[in-house]
Amino acid sequence: MTVPNILLSGIVGSTAYGLAHAGSDVDRLGLFAVPTVELHGLRGPKESHVTTAPDRTLHEAAKWCRLALGGNPTAMELVWLPDDLYEVRTPLGEELIGIRTSFLSAKRVRDAYLGYATQQFRRLEGRGDGSFPADSRRRTAKHARHLKRLCHQGLVLYTTGRLEIRVENPEEYHAFGERVAADPSAALPLLRHYEAAFDETPTVLPEQPGEAAVEAWLRKVRGLLYASEWSQASSMP
Repeated sequence: MTVPNILLSGIVGSTAYGLAHAGSDVDRLGLFAVPTVELHGLRGPKESHVTTAPDRTLHEAAKWCRLALGGNPTAMELVWLPDDLYEVRTPLGEELIGIRTSFLSAKRVRDAYLGYATQQFRRLEGRGDGSFPADSRRRTAKHARHLKRLCHQGLVLYTTGRLEIRVENPEEYHAFGERVAADPSAALPLLRHYEAAFDETPTVLPEQPGEAAVEAWLRKVRGLLYASEWSQASSMP
């Protein structure tokens, strides 16, 4: 699949967190801009392209901005990756990284990260006493690792204004996953700990995100692409 105008793309997921193991998929996430003229037709352009083998998700620039403004943890990773994990990094993508804190707000970060962590816990809770096949145990351990990661990442972001992608001690996360795979209820104390921490710890984040900066960036993307398209059309015989 060829998607034009990719502005920013990189490796995310377990590889980025430092939690990958032999056989883990390599996940990629990016954003692209549709040609500006396509926004003026009867039907809107496709906003996401998802493929497997390789595993890649590309969101249109406006959709990615909406996801990030909502605090979506997966979308947010893209502008906080370590430099070595970027595979496409255009000047407009660099400008987006430069305004990444504009997407942050206290309530949305708290609700999104704890919300995603709670979803992971519900998946674990529905698996009973841990007496299930090996493949299910592996999936359970994976969900548990991501529950712990989301809680930690979210609280650090909430209290410092920075998103840490790589975990400090991967073995700690793997050990937690194995404990929860044996007894899914073992995840509840960790979730409750982080819920209390969010309630008790002051945040450095604003009440509302800086939508004006995001809007200005998106309008710049549309303007530059339109100017390029108009220039190409005008030069045609």
